[in-house]
Amino acid sequence: MLEFILLLKQRYQTILESQFADENLRTLYQGRIDTLILAEAFIRKGLLLASIPDHPLQIAVIGPTQAGKSTVTNLLLGTAAAGVSPLAGFTVHPQGFCSDPSAGQCPWLDEYFDHFQRLPHARLDKNRPACYALTKLENHQVSLLPPCILWDTPDFDSIDAASYREGVLRTAALADVLLVVVSKEKYADQSVWETLGLLEPLQQPTLILVNKLTENARSAVLHSLQEKWCQARSDAFPEVLSLPYQRSTAPAQWPARELEKVLKQLSKTARKNRLRTHFQCQQRLLTSHWDSWLEPVLAEHAALAEWEKLVAESIRQALANYHRDYLDHPHHYETFQNALAELLTLLEIPGLARVLVQTRKVLTWPVKQMIRLGKAGFGQHRDLTDGSQEIVLLRQIAEHLLIQLADRLLDKIEQEPEKEQWWKALNAVLRRQRNAVLAAFQTSANNYHAEFHEEVESVAHRLYAKLQEQPLTLNSLRATRATTDAAAVALALQAGGIGLHDLIITPAMLSVSSLLAESAIGGYMKRVETEMKLKQLHTVKHTLFLDPLQAALLTFPKMLDRHLSFNISPQLLHDAEQQLKTEKKHGLRML
Repeated sequence: MLEFILLLKQRYQTILESQFADENLRTLYQGRIDTLILAEAFIRKGLLLASIPDHPLQIAVIGPTQAGKSTVTNLLLGTAAAGVSPLAGFTVHPQGFCSDPSAGQCPWLDEYFDHFQRLPHARLDKNRPACYALTKLENHQVSLLPPCILWDTPDFDSIDAASYREGVLRTAALADVLLVVVSKEKYADQSVWETLGLLEPLQQPTLILVNKLTENARSAVLHSLQEKWCQARSDAFPEVLSLPYQRSTAPAQWPARELEKVLKQLSKTARKNRLRTHFQCQQRLLTSHWDSWLEPVLAEHAALAEWEKLVAESIRQALANYHRDYLDHPHHYETFQNALAELLTLLEIPGLARVLVQTRKVLTWPVKQMIRLGKAGFGQHRDLTDGSQEIVLLRQIAEHLLIQLADRLLDKIEQEPEKEQWWKALNAVLRRQRNAVLAAFQTSANNYHAEFHEEVESVAHRLYAKLQEQPLTLNSLRATRATTDAAAVALALQAGGIGLHDLIITPAMLSVSSLLAESAIGGYMKRVETEMKLKQLHTVKHTLFLDPLQAALLTFPKMLDRHLSFNISPQLLHDAEQQLKTEKKHGLRML
């Protein structure tokens, strides 16, 4: 689960850095990043509890700017360990102070804080917010606190807080006890209650300390605090202590004994069943934000499914066009006629065949030369398949399919503004890949046409084999073939050569087709033609439209700019959701 949360957070951050002029959307995505950071840190806390259950108690002091967090930290420690300043935003790093003599150097903190660098307190740099410090309080007695690490944290509401807010969230998730410091002026700020509401699923024992509170305002402030807590959270209102307002620089007068008692009670509560309680809170945290986190991911998945549907519909329409305009077209379908042409060769009469073949070669030489000159006039070399009506039609169908898809994408951009960026990016990929897709389709079509010639020859041999079972029909066809060829040659010799019209409408083929249709094997010939069309349709479907064309189109979403999309596959999301359900069911065993 940690890996998935990290991936989701990284995708949000990448998209946020690369686009979104819409300020509302930027604010929404930044809020989701904050919750993902909190979830990541809380999962790491659970792993820490499972691997090092006896690590020191963690108490975090959090609050808005100018509330006096560092002052309270020093009062709790009994020494001026945390730096204080009247300027807002003085503390920008998590700073821990360890009063537990058995804690050692706490190397596990480096893994918990992930990319944050541990530095000595004196080397913390405001321009490098991704750092933290841990100071050991050697030979120092802290009477108000149990053995623990006390964390002083940055504010979460100043103008610059966005740059170091991650440190606050990571420290808050690490805490076993939260000490919320507010002042009379800041306790009602929206940022305070947004943060406390965000932390509610963690269910940490909490103490609210109101600083700079005058006696005459105490009752009203406490009442208002309770109201706002009930509005922001559903759990019980915590203990509240106050630090009175000081008009002079005299040491603060505050309820030290009462504070010590409350903190020790909260610490005792925090240590009780920490691992089991933590896991329940972790599940509550993940499930409370899961739908929100995945909203844009699911929108992409919906768009992906729509794209796959568009491609499938376009492929079906293309095959229907091929069936209508070629296979079922009375004038365009030439494949079976090619098989009959092969059959004519098989019908050559021994002895006479060689003479007729040589004669046809001589008579057709001038026409071949004309065709060759015509190609040279166009200034390009054309493949033998270029003259095929089928190849020309397949190319037109593929071009029309891509044009249709481009039009549908433009419609989607207008009709689905919430997915506009995804559809625009996909349309850009389609424009970039169009020529490459058509070139690959043309190559596949040429290869198919050449390879399918074996089927043409096979059909011719099947027809010839069937004719051999009918000797009278076979001899009639041979006689017709010889008579037609001889008559055509004689006519050509008398007329001085063969014209283009004589080559286009071959008398022999017309005669053979007519005789076959009227003969005893006429039904067989129709059945062979139908089988040939079915095999041709199946071959075209799988070797042209499903494999190179549809497969290429379905890879387009993977080519989207990773800075513009989440690119989290449905399978990866499914695995994460299954893991969430499994962890919810098995709990501690997963940890």
